[in-house]
Amino acid sequence: MSEILEYKCPCCGGAIAFDIASQKLKCPYCDTEFEADTLKEFSQEAGEDRTPSWEEETVERSREEFAGSEGLVSYICESCGGEILGDESMAASRCPYCDNPVIIKKKLSGALKPDLVIPFKMDKEMAVQKMKGHLRGKFLLPKAFKTENKLQELKGVYVPFWLYDCDAQADIRCRGTRIRIWRRGDREYTETSHYLVSRSGKIAFDAVPVDGSQKMADDLMESIEPFRYQEAVEFQSGYLAGYLADRYDLGAEECAQRANERIRESTERAFLDTIHGYEICEPWHTDIRLDRGKITYALLPVWILHTAYKGKLYTFAMNGQTGKFVGDLPADKGKAAAAGLAGFLLGAVLAGLVAMLF
Repeated sequence: MSEILEYKCPCCGGAIAFDIASQKLKCPYCDTEFEADTLKEFSQEAGEDRTPSWEEETVERSREEFAGSEGLVSYICESCGGEILGDESMAASRCPYCDNPVIIKKKLSGALKPDLVIPFKMDKEMAVQKMKGHLRGKFLLPKAFKTENKLQELKGVYVPFWLYDCDAQADIRCRGTRIRIWRRGDREYTETSHYLVSRSGKIAFDAVPVDGSQKMADDLMESIEPFRYQEAVEFQSGYLAGYLADRYDLGAEECAQRANERIRESTERAFLDTIHGYEICEPWHTDIRLDRGKITYALLPVWILHTAYKGKLYTFAMNGQTGKFVGDLPADKGKAAAAGLAGFLLGAVLAGLVAMLF
């Protein structure tokens, strides 16, 4: 039995996709738009399962056995009958034959159903413009990277995230150092004083994000934060129509350690930021106790861009809600060497001027 979900336009029968500009479902064939409230109605109607025939069960079982031997899962497009292959975490895609948006129902139902989704606010054109802006003004960037590299892949993906609420109770002790320097005649005096600085308190954290996909690099996903979670809405599969989506392959407990690390680091940094008036302040004893609260499963919008240069693949990411863009760039070795030499010479000139003044 096919587990592909497609939204059909009741006016013309065309495949409907989520439109960023209007934030509605829209038919690309007759331009009919549907209010966001109808997403839930579409989901409920499409979720009414029927009992498969014996022939369908037999065909589906043999297809899954074949796909499973290759590490893939097989689905059938309801529009054209084409076979769609994907990994076990694929939750939304496009049919490679008719290009209709498809959603895998069982990957988004029951315990696998997300609690929230943040719809895309930034479109594909914005991602391309952001990439051009990211390259602009980079002195060390090889000129050929701008002119010769080709954008190999650009895709909008709903990435699975776990959002953790947590209270952190902290007791932090630091070594504070104050240094006073003064002159008396021809002599210079230095007084160094050491202090014990203590901080205690409680901080509440809401929606600390950790991506639940092994495909996505944690540092890349963290770099495009923050998301505006107040704009998140109750999950409806219609928001996924026309985009790619994965379900999580790392569970909430597997990701909890990363969340705890981020919370502990943020707690210590927040407490240290309250300490002023010391030239040096080093923590020497930190006790942070966590009381974890609600865990929310959410799908967050991300544009992923891949480009190749001299045989190496470079990956960029853009927050599909805020437009924040990140990604590593190659450096021209010749320009880097020239910049290093210029810095050295400038430093030598400044050192010479200081020596002349004193």
